[in-house]
Amino acid sequence: MSLSDFIETNLDALIDDWAEFAGQLMREGLPLTVPELQDSARHIFQRVAADMRLDQSGVEQEEKSRGKKGGGAADVTSVALEHADDRLDQGFTLDDVVAEFRALRATVLRRWQQSSVDPVTALNESIRFNEAIDQVLTESIRRYSLRVSETRDRFAGVLAHDLRSPLGAITNSTEFLLSDGTLPTPCVKAVVNIQRSATRMRRMVDDLLDFARVRLGDTLPLIVSPQDAGRVCSNACDEVSASFPQANIEVCLDGDLVGDWDGDRISQLVINLLVNAIQHGEGAIKLSAHGEGDSVTVAVANEGKPIPKHLTGRIFDPLTRTYSPPERRGTAAGVGLGLYICRCIAHAHGGAIAVESADTATVFTVTLPRVLKT
Repeated sequence: MSLSDFIETNLDALIDDWAEFAGQLMREGLPLTVPELQDSARHIFQRVAADMRLDQSGVEQEEKSRGKKGGGAADVTSVALEHADDRLDQGFTLDDVVAEFRALRATVLRRWQQSSVDPVTALNESIRFNEAIDQVLTESIRRYSLRVSETRDRFAGVLAHDLRSPLGAITNSTEFLLSDGTLPTPCVKAVVNIQRSATRMRRMVDDLLDFARVRLGDTLPLIVSPQDAGRVCSNACDEVSASFPQANIEVCLDGDLVGDWDGDRISQLVINLLVNAIQHGEGAIKLSAHGEGDSVTVAVANEGKPIPKHLTGRIFDPLTRTYSPPERRGTAAGVGLGLYICRCIAHAHGGAIAVESADTATVFTVTLPRVLKT
């Protein structure tokens, strides 16, 4: 008897074994019924058996071993996605899903090998079975991970959006209090500290919201209008200096700095680069803007230790953070999204961002075309 025939002949017993093991993995407070635990098991077994019956060349076998779809892959994939969705909704972890397939594989092969099968047939059939199971497992893991990632990003977006309202209330309240000329000096200092902290929180919330938007497949919204990059840089410097009065920022402007950009986004980009320089650099910081030809270049340079070589290639990836001294941590440290958002803003304008880091200085350079191509 072939393994595919064995699976179909013993289908109910194999499904019962699957459900029994899945029941052992259930978290406390998940009273799932046997049919819920079995969910897509029957379909998976049937599709695996059907896949094993398909003629498969050596090339197709090699492609399948490398994760490429072919033959009956589409049918196997569909049930894998179904199972992953079920298990995620039922509260199973990714480790639980992997454990299920491990137990399934062992159960089927152990039961089958107890029947009278010649060694050559057993080897060939086992290879085909393992290929099919690996394919289902791979697609299940991919689907599970994707859904978890989407859920996490959607949660981050909702959280960031909802935090804007209380932060706005805090900021408006501090402005109102600071407009009161009778406020005692110690109270003014306290309100200023609250205002600075709220400003830092707002930056982090904005970065988190943009991160969630991009991760969920959306693009950064741009409101393009004529802008002066020199004025944008100067205003960004003033805002950062208000939050980090200890920072020594030098602004150098040169050439024609006018272009069509989203002023708020460019300001966000420059602020993120300046805050990054304050967090990880030492000494003076130089913010420069140079306009020539069809583009404008904005650069932020800081002294200090160079970026570790193993991080240079992924410094713009989300949630990538280099070491910062203890005195620069805390609310100023952000959540590791600043440089990622900078890259998103630069790309949204049709530009680019790059970094050069040596023993003497680290320089982030942004190149922006004057006119956004549609």
